[in-house]
Amino acid sequence: MCQAAIYPGTFDPVTNGHIDIIKRAQEIFSEVIVAVAHNPHKKPLFSVKERAGFLKKATAGLKGVEVVDFDGLVVDFARKHKAKVLIRGLRMLSDFEYEFQMALTNRKFASDVETIFLMPHESYSYLSAKLLKEAVSLGADVSCFVPDFVQKALKEKLREKKWK
Repeated sequence: MCQAAIYPGTFDPVTNGHIDIIKRAQEIFSEVIVAVAHNPHKKPLFSVKERAGFLKKATAGLKGVEVVDFDGLVVDFARKHKAKVLIRGLRMLSDFEYEFQMALTNRKFASDVETIFLMPHESYSYLSAKLLKEAVSLGADVSCFVPDFVQKALKEKLREKKWK
């Protein structure tokens, strides 16, 4: 098995596709650090504390998985944790251009940190947190795409938001 890897993201909220990528990475790396980005530019629905909490609950029992939040450049975070690999999930071809651009930029900042792309199971390949939030706001049941506690939190948060 290889060394530690960082799986960074906003995870707003965590989906079964994210969990699938974490499990796939866990098969390859001795340690998977799921790095929850603060990233206020994306205007997340959930706070970083809530997102990290969802991930901790969703990955409880997965050996070698740690959930940590971070702010700043992911390559700096990787170096701080002595990880040489970043994991990125690729769902569709449309993800590739952005992910490729980000990987090359990260390589320019830190040539010693590699990016590895993993594909989720095909049943999650079209999932996006943005799409799920929109579906829940319109009353959809998304229990097949997210853990039950995430669906419940989504409904509550979107209900609160509607009344503000």
